[in-house]
Amino acid sequence: MPSESAGLTTFHVPAVRGAGNRRRALLGIIALAVALALVVGAGRALWDVASQTDFAARNLAPSPAHPFGCDWMGRDMLARTLAGLSTSVLVGLVAAACSSVVACVLALVAALGGRAADAAVSWLIDLVMGVPHLILLLLISYALGRGVTGVAVGVALTHWPSLARVLRAEVMQLREQPWLAAARGSGASAWRIAWGHVLPALVPQLLVGTVVAFPHAILHEASITFLGFGLPPELPAIGVILSESMQYLSAGYWWLAVLPGAALLAVVLAFAGLGSLVRALTSARTVQE
Repeated sequence: MPSESAGLTTFHVPAVRGAGNRRRALLGIIALAVALALVVGAGRALWDVASQTDFAARNLAPSPAHPFGCDWMGRDMLARTLAGLSTSVLVGLVAAACSSVVACVLALVAALGGRAADAAVSWLIDLVMGVPHLILLLLISYALGRGVTGVAVGVALTHWPSLARVLRAEVMQLREQPWLAAARGSGASAWRIAWGHVLPALVPQLLVGTVVAFPHAILHEASITFLGFGLPPELPAIGVILSESMQYLSAGYWWLAVLPGAALLAVVLAFAGLGSLVRALTSARTVQE
């Protein structure tokens, strides 16, 4: 903006608002993504170590050699916790991605398929959201024989309604845009409009919804595994670790449940923070700042 000082006109470079916030958000996303990738990588690298027993170290308290202590079979709890977290993260990743695909497809069908399709999808969303989340997840997992497949499919089929409702509303707004009306007027098919015009505009919302679904998927996987309807007990998983450690809490072996539980909470909070940063980075308000 120009300003006059001592008869001279000077020009100041306008400040770039929001650039620092976006830069910090991007750095935060990278840092959290790297940290979570390290957890998964460490868990896969320690997969065999997590199953090794040493009865001379059974029920060993936390120490420099074993920061999370050892369990009743002498297995290193840090290795088992990292292996369990890697399993939970990978199952949550697959389930959240599949859930987002289901939500996107149903949102496109509802918004571009006519009144009958919209009514059918809306009824399906209300039906799934009307059933208690955990009960529906337990039923699906049990019907599919539990295990990794049952848990992943169960989480994927129960976490899509909220995102589908958001995406449907977004497509409804996009449908009224002049450029989309011009595409329909030019004779483009509904498939071409959905794939070439609507879907690219939904990518930010879809990305945020997928990341936000991660912590819910991880917690629900651990919950049903803890209840005995999820991953098998021979698999190192956080739900299995917490379930097995309950009978040893009264004996004073608190580290068997507290430390893995705290690690699970840290991973869930990291995913929640990642989702918040991605939402802030892709929102229209921060982009225009």
